[in-house]
Amino acid sequence: MSAEATNPATPGPATPAGQRPASLEPAAPPAHRRKARPRIDLRRLGRAALLGPAARDRLPDAIGHVAEAHRAHHPDAKLEPLRRAWVLAESSHRGQMRKSGEPYITHPLAVTLILAELGAETTTLTASLLHDTVEDTEVTLDQVREEFGDEVCYLVDGVTKLEKVDYGAAAEPETFRKMLVATGNDVRVMSIKLADRLHNMRTLGVMRPEKQARIAKVTRDVLIPLAERLGVQALKTELEDLVFAILHPEEYEHTRGLISENANRDDDPLAEIAEEVRAVLRDAGIQAEVLIRPRHFVSVHRVSRKRGPMRGADFGRLLVLVNEDADCYGVLGELHTCLTPVVSEFKDFIAVPKFNLYQSLHTAVTRGDGQVAEVLIRTHQMHKVAEAGVIALGNPYAPPSEDQPDGAGERSFDGERADPTRPGWLSRLLDWQQGAPDPDTFWSTLREDLAQDREITVFRADGGSLGLPEGASCVDAAYAQYGEDAHACIGARVNGRLATLSTVLRDGDTVQLLMGQDPASEPSREWLEHAHTPAARIAIQRWMATHPAPGHEEPAKASATGPRQPAAPARPAETQSARPAGTQAARPASAVADLPGASVRMAGCCTPVPPDEVTGFAVRGGVVTVHRVECAGAARMKSAGRPEVGVRWGDTTECRVTLLAESFGRPHLLADLTEAIAAEGVAIVSATVEPPSQQRVRHTYTLQLPDAAHLSALMRAMRNVPGVYDVSRPQHPTPQ
Repeated sequence: MSAEATNPATPGPATPAGQRPASLEPAAPPAHRRKARPRIDLRRLGRAALLGPAARDRLPDAIGHVAEAHRAHHPDAKLEPLRRAWVLAESSHRGQMRKSGEPYITHPLAVTLILAELGAETTTLTASLLHDTVEDTEVTLDQVREEFGDEVCYLVDGVTKLEKVDYGAAAEPETFRKMLVATGNDVRVMSIKLADRLHNMRTLGVMRPEKQARIAKVTRDVLIPLAERLGVQALKTELEDLVFAILHPEEYEHTRGLISENANRDDDPLAEIAEEVRAVLRDAGIQAEVLIRPRHFVSVHRVSRKRGPMRGADFGRLLVLVNEDADCYGVLGELHTCLTPVVSEFKDFIAVPKFNLYQSLHTAVTRGDGQVAEVLIRTHQMHKVAEAGVIALGNPYAPPSEDQPDGAGERSFDGERADPTRPGWLSRLLDWQQGAPDPDTFWSTLREDLAQDREITVFRADGGSLGLPEGASCVDAAYAQYGEDAHACIGARVNGRLATLSTVLRDGDTVQLLMGQDPASEPSREWLEHAHTPAARIAIQRWMATHPAPGHEEPAKASATGPRQPAAPARPAETQSARPAGTQAARPASAVADLPGASVRMAGCCTPVPPDEVTGFAVRGGVVTVHRVECAGAARMKSAGRPEVGVRWGDTTECRVTLLAESFGRPHLLADLTEAIAAEGVAIVSATVEPPSQQRVRHTYTLQLPDAAHLSALMRAMRNVPGVYDVSRPQHPTPQ
């Protein structure tokens, strides 16, 4: 991924205070670098934009680079929507500044340039220029729809964050849930989000170190796996390096030293092998382009840990580009005939593409001194898709035109790859997220689900197929095929032989699930030990929560998505979270709004419960958030002129509340507190414990009370625990 959009005046992300950031571009001998365009000075362009829009008969100078990159991929693209989007974005963001000091308009400009260089089509670029207007300016979605149409409006809405004042601590997970649901209908939503995060990561150096680390962890756990699954390797690799630099600065500096040392070598074994490969293909009459692909920082780090001391050929790979699929196998045959192949390194991702659209032949050749060079062989079109993933499909929802390049978005794949606009992993994610009882469960389950980065395909007895994560069992296959009807599953046949439901499936297996006839069949509690997918675990836990075994402690102390793991000590600067995974989150106290058709949500900033005096405010999506009248968030919304909506408590006395316990640190304190809460008959929905500070500890509990009138007694019981000096209902700060 080119770093052209990086502002050279902005500090890089992993830079310790007082040091000048190092470039993340892997070092390579100058003779083998591709010629790059001049670096764009976004500070200068942003200031120029403030002088006013360009004449209507030409594009503004500030987006000339975007237009140039766009026309390189789409020569006949209409640029008028980009001009109009620029005028609206520049005028609406005028006067706003980024923390790094540039005019804010430089951010949407940089995001759009990233997407243009990857080959995004005009609609995506138009939405990218406007992606922050609804969130950060007075522009409304209706105005975007009226000016640019439903498609652009949908994309802008998909990447617009939910307001923290409305959703409190749930804003981030609920925003990602909203984006994923929108991505299920249009994958271009996530393309814009990934480019947005990349530019923010490039300019993260102006943030406080703790905020850099928090954003980097979310990027590592959520955005990078999503980039991998959508096949956008160009964004994924740069995001990996930026996260690596922030979270592991010492390893990053060591790796940078290895790359710099290799770049200063007098000899280059990889270049010598590349010349041999060119000669072999030239003699065979195969027209091919042979390039050296330097490994990015994280790749070098992984290779050094796996192989030990690095040799010259380990710092890159050879990329052979040809015109036709058949030429790929011709190149492979010539290399294996004329050079010494490493047979164990051969993989055919052309005949069997990866689930993220990736296609290529992988092999390796060795020379007399033992140096081994990895070789990637693919067509130019395969390379475009390998780098840009779904972005390379252009508009995947438009009917293919007669002059569309062969294979561009039309290639039909089996199973998981049948529909690149709605891949199987995304369909499964959208299915299980509906069953996630609360934002915390969704957020933790999403991270664990995305950590499973390898997929298998198993075939059903009826000829269909199921896409499952590696390590999935017959239990997972049952719930993937039948949903909650899988409670009636009594066994399975794998490759024609009877197998237990705990059997782990392998890629290519054929599985026949045996279903019982009794509609009242129950799942075994042991299934939870063998369930690997969120859909299976959530379905089993939901059943267990409504069918508790008398006198039996439910074996559901594991996380929502994986088997039980031994407890690990908490790392510094991170919070510990605890949640009984088998506990069903009961519904919170209900309130009724004086707004027909509106749904009601309790505000996370003040967690109102009966009989608190409450008020409500209408937010996006036809939702009314309920706040305590003394809540700072409510006061801020009033001062902003947002009209109040009358709300009143419903008939239910059950409620959910957040309590903050402050205590002195001592052994067994957490156990004593949770025991005191349980003794009051209160369920713990979630708990976080902050690292001790000056021997003082803050505990935050989200609790489900069977009766709101019991709240005072519960708080007294918690205060009576030795070491606890205060228990209160927190007021989360609202953004200024």
